[in-house]
Amino acid sequence: MKLLKIAAGVLNQTPLDWDGNRARIEQAIAAARCAGASMLCLPEMCISGYGCEDAFLSPGVQRVAWQVLHELLPSTTGMIVSLGLPLFHNNALFNAACLAVDGRIAGFVAKRFLAGDGIHYEPRWFKPWPADRRTELVVDGASYPLGDIYFDVGGVKFGFEICEDAWVANRPGAELARRGVDVILNPSASHFAFGKIDVRMRFVLEGSRAFGVSYVYANLLGNEAGRAIYDGGALIASGGQLVAAGPRFSYGDQQVTCAVIDIDGTRMAQSRTGSFQPDLTPGEDCVSVPFRFPTIAPERATITREAWESGPHVKEEEFTRAVTLALFDYLRKSRSRGFVVSLSGGADSSAVSCLCAMMVRRGTQELGRDAWLAKLAYCPELNGAAADEAIIQRLLTCVYQSTRNSTSTTREAARSVATALGAEFLELDVDALVQQYQGIVSEAIGRPLDWTRDDLALQNIQARVRSPSVWLLANLGNALLLSTSNRSEAAVGYATMDGDTSGGLCPIAGIDKAYLRRWLVWLEQTGPEGLGPIKALSAVNVQPPTAELRPPSSHQTDEADLMPYELLDAVERAAIRDKRTPLETFQLMRVAFPQYEARQLATWVERFFRLWCRNQWKRERYAPSFHLDDENLDPKTWCRFPILSGGYVRELAEMWAEVEGT
Repeated sequence: MKLLKIAAGVLNQTPLDWDGNRARIEQAIAAARCAGASMLCLPEMCISGYGCEDAFLSPGVQRVAWQVLHELLPSTTGMIVSLGLPLFHNNALFNAACLAVDGRIAGFVAKRFLAGDGIHYEPRWFKPWPADRRTELVVDGASYPLGDIYFDVGGVKFGFEICEDAWVANRPGAELARRGVDVILNPSASHFAFGKIDVRMRFVLEGSRAFGVSYVYANLLGNEAGRAIYDGGALIASGGQLVAAGPRFSYGDQQVTCAVIDIDGTRMAQSRTGSFQPDLTPGEDCVSVPFRFPTIAPERATITREAWESGPHVKEEEFTRAVTLALFDYLRKSRSRGFVVSLSGGADSSAVSCLCAMMVRRGTQELGRDAWLAKLAYCPELNGAAADEAIIQRLLTCVYQSTRNSTSTTREAARSVATALGAEFLELDVDALVQQYQGIVSEAIGRPLDWTRDDLALQNIQARVRSPSVWLLANLGNALLLSTSNRSEAAVGYATMDGDTSGGLCPIAGIDKAYLRRWLVWLEQTGPEGLGPIKALSAVNVQPPTAELRPPSSHQTDEADLMPYELLDAVERAAIRDKRTPLETFQLMRVAFPQYEARQLATWVERFFRLWCRNQWKRERYAPSFHLDDENLDPKTWCRFPILSGGYVRELAEMWAEVEGT
C-alpha cells in the first residue's frame, strides 16, 4: 500500500484583505501540518479573494497577489499546497491555481471553463485556458510552467479541476485519468444554494469513481463579499467512496478536513476497469518535482455529518444556518456595531429579528462565547457581556412604530417576539408626523387628502415617515439598518421605496413569502437543531399578513391586495425563473390551482406581469441581499430586466383571448 494523508481546507476570506487572507491560509497550512497531512488543497482565489469584481483588472491587484504568494511559500516547506490567485500572462488574466511543493512553485494550472451564469461573471475578467496548451510564465527572470498541465510529485500524480471545470460535461478529469493522475484537486468558490451540496457530492463521488482517482474538494466559507454565501463543506472521495466530509456553515476562520488515501488502491482499480485506456504518449504536460512522502499508518475512515443534513427539515436548517452566518460576516466585515430592525409584528420583520438573535446563539454555541466575541473585538459595547442574552440585547434593537392604523395585535406580537429574543425593544408613535405631512401637502394643493382618492399615497407616507427614525437609531449606534422585504414583495413592488425598503442590507429578499411563513411555523414549533423553537412566534403566525397601512375598518391584508401568496410565488417561478409567457403561465396555473375559476386566475396573472414590469426600478434600488437559490430577483447579480419595457401588452391580450374562448 502507498498511503498518503491529504487535506482539504475551507477559508473565510475577504476580497483584497491581503494580510487577513494570508494569515488564514497560514493557519490552514499549520492545521494540516499538525494533522500529519502531506498535501493541502485550498479554495479558488484564496489569496486575493474570489469576489474582487472589477478590481481583478487592476495591475496592482496582480502585483500584490504575486507578492503574497511568495510570502506564503515558506509556510509550504515539507508539504504540497494549492493556492489560488489571478494570474496575468500575455496580456490576459487567468483564474489560476499554483501548486507549491516544499516551499517552491512547481507550476500553475489555469481554469478552463469559466462560470458565467447566475451570479457569476468570470468571463468579464478572465480568459478560459484552452485544452492541451502549455507555456512558460516568466516573472522577474524566473520561469514557471503554466497551462493545462499536471504534476508528478515524488511519484504521485496530481491534477486540477478548478470549480466550474467539474460542473461541465467534458470535464478535464477524464483526460487527467488517461494521463495516470492519482489525485484530482478541486479548489472551488461554490456559493450556497438550497440542495446544492447534493450536486457537489455527486460530482465528487462520481469523479473519483469514473476516473479511478482520489478527489479533493475545497471551498470558501461564509459571506465573502456581501451577497454570495459559501457553506464550506470540504469533501474527499476515493474510488467512488466518500472518505471525509467537513462541516458546513462554520463560524471559524478556517477548517481543515483530512483523510488517508491508498494510491496503489486507486491505480489497481483503474487497471481493472475495462474501459480505461491510458495515454501512453510521453508529453510535456507533466511537471516532475522531487518530494519525499512520510510513511503513513492506515486510519479508520470517519465521516462526521451533521444530523440535520439527513433530517426532515434540511431546507429550514440550511436557510437558518446560511443567513445567520452571512449576517455575522456582514456585521464584522463592515465593522457595524449591531443591527436595527423596524419590527412591525408581522412575518418578515419577525423573521429578520429571529435570524439576528440566532446568529449570536449559533456562533457562541460553535466557537464558545469568548472566541466568538473576539471576532467582534472592535465593539466596546460588548465588553462584559457574559451571556447570549446580554450580547443580543446589545447587538439587536427592534423598533415598533405605530400610527392610528396600527393595532394592539401587531404591537403585542412585536413586543412578545423582541422580549423572547432578548432584543432591546423601543416603541415610537409616529402618527403625529404622518398627520403633519398630510396637513402640509393638503394646504399646498388646496384640498384635503382622503382614502377614496389618495389611497396609495396615504399608505406610502406612513411607511416613509418610519424610515428617518430607524435610520437615526442605527446611526446613533453605528449599527446596520436591516430592510425586511421578501422576494414575493420585490417581484410585484409591494413595498414603499424609502420606507420599508430602507436599510443597508436586506437579508430575506432572496426568499419567497410562502416559504418564509412555513419557516416561521417550523421555528415556532421545532426550531434549529441545538437551539430549539421560539414559541413567541405564535402571536405572529396566527395573523394574516398585512401592511396595516389602511384604517382598521378596511381589514387590509397582503393577499387581498395582491393574490394568494402560494399562487403569487408559483406565477413568479413560471414567469421569471422559467421565462414563460402570460398565456403559458396561465395554463400552468389552471392545472396547479384548479380551485380558482379561469377569469380570476387570468386577472391575477395579468396583475403579476403588469406589476413586475412597472416595478423593476424598485428592484434596482433594493439594498444588497443574500443569494439563496436560482430564483433570485436581484438585477445586480442574477435577474436582468429592463426598467422600461412594453409591459407584455400583446402577450396579455393573447392570454385573455384564450380565457374568453373557454
